[in-house]
Parts: sequence; C-alpha cells; structure tokens
Amino acid sequence: MKKTTMKTRIQFLLLAVSLAALPGILQAQPSAHYVPGSEGIKDASLPPPGVYFRDYNYFYWADQFNGSSGNDLHVPNADVFTYANIPRVIWITDTKFLGGFVGVDALLPLVYQSVKAGGFDSSTFGIGDFFGEGTLSWHPKQFDFAIGSGVWAPTGDSGKPPTTRAGAGFWTFMQTAGATWYIDEAKTWAVSALNRYEFNTEQRDTHVTPGDAYTLEWGVSKTVAKVVDLGAVGYYQQQVTANSSSPASSRNRVAAVGPEVSVVFPDLMLFVSLRYNYEFMAESRAQGNAVTLTLTKRF
Repeated sequence: MKKTTMKTRIQFLLLAVSLAALPGILQAQPSAHYVPGSEGIKDASLPPPGVYFRDYNYFYWADQFNGSSGNDLHVPNADVFTYANIPRVIWITDTKFLGGFVGVDALLPLVYQSVKAGGFDSSTFGIGDFFGEGTLSWHPKQFDFAIGSGVWAPTGDSGKPPTTRAGAGFWTFMQTAGATWYIDEAKTWAVSALNRYEFNTEQRDTHVTPGDAYTLEWGVSKTVAKVVDLGAVGYYQQQVTANSSSPASSRNRVAAVGPEVSVVFPDLMLFVSLRYNYEFMAESRAQGNAVTLTLTKRF
C-alpha cells in the first residue's frame, strides 16, 4: 500500500510540474514568422525571369511539448495541428543589379490552428501576416546564389499567448541568403543551403519584443529522371536573442530531417514537390512532424 501511495504521489507531482510549465511553453513558441520546412531541395535556387504562382500546403502535427533541456514534459492531452495554405506570387524581372536578376515576391497565408494541452483547448482559422520582399539571384555555371530582404506585416488577428490566432502581432524584418551547388557538370546532383535571420519588433498585445530568430534549411538531391528529383532535406531554427520581458528565459530551437520528391510537368509548366520533416530535437516548444506540398506554375 505504501509503494502504491508513493507511486501515485510521484505521478501527481510530475503531472503538477507539467501543468505548471505549460503556460510558459505555450507562450515560448517560436518567435520566428518564417515556418521552417517551407523550402527543401534546391531551396536557394530562384527561377529564371518570369512570373510564377506558388502555392504551399503546410501540415504540422505534434503530441509533445519539450522543456528547455529538450525533455518531454508529458503534458496531458497534448495535441497540436496546423494547416496553412500560402499563395505566393513571384516575379523575376530581366533587370540586373550587381550582375543578379532583380525579383519581387509576396504572400498572404490562410491558417487553421488547433492546440490542446492540459486544460487549454483552442482552434481558429484566419488570415495570417502579409510578407513581401525584394531579391537578387545569380546563376553561374555550377551554382545558384540568392539574397533577399523582406518584411512581415502584422495583418493577421493576434492575441496574448497562449493563442491559436493566425497573426503574430508584430513586424519582422527578414534577411535571406543561400546557395545551391551542382556537383557534376550535368547538374544531376545538388546541395543547397538557405539562411534566414529575423529581426522582430514589439508585439502589440503583450508589448514584449520577441527574440530574433535564425533558420537554416538544407537539401541534397539527385535527378533520377529528366523530370524527377529525389533527396533528403532538413531544417534548424533557433531563437537567437532573449525576449525583452525576460532576458534570462530559455530560447526555443528545433531540428528536423526527412525525404522529398520533386516532379516537373514541362507541358504544363508546373512544378510539384512533396517533403516530410521529422523533428528529432526541440527545446522550449512542441516537437512534431511537418509535411509540405508545393505547387509552382509559370505563366
């Protein structure tokens, strides 16, 4: 009887600790606007001059919240699901600056989010934050290079955390730089890396400035047919600086890896890619899975 009572007390204590930590974890979700896993193989390669419509379909699910050391907090009834449809317009012009093609692009997400954790249960659907940027891209013989500078505007509905509203509630200035290396002359092998750094401003609902965020997306691919690429992809995202309200607080980070297949339909001028990312490490945030289906049409 004593052993059973002691075991019950320990389980109750662990449950209480998990519930006590839950509000902090829900409020410490990524300070990044940019969703890692949106891009994959050849992610640093912008297309040649033309007008493109790209549609991202992003799915994310998780049943685990981790603490600052990456440990599972065993939060009861943990269930996170996100679906985002993200239409994006890309225009790469014939104009050159510093030898690179000048481009512009913009997107506006539509987001459904559902979070259940402990006694918290919320789901919403709405318009997210608008993003626009200018880019430069170069295409020497065995490489593609790209840089970009853009801004996220708080157009979506937001609220004090914890919340599932689609808007973040703050402006973000994002800088991007990446490269794709085609290893062989036939360009059947490719290695790519895309870096993003986000400078955040004050959140309008909490008056707290979220910490800056860094994101790395990478891919290794092989062309197995003229129109099919297979490869491995992954991402790493980390909050680089602390939130203004709590300089000593832990900073979230996550890493993932998975496969991707990409197919080109030349007659339709259509590009389709499907990738899966398994998050094998997460700190101060949810740890789960991400699937992205991307359709790109050239006009």
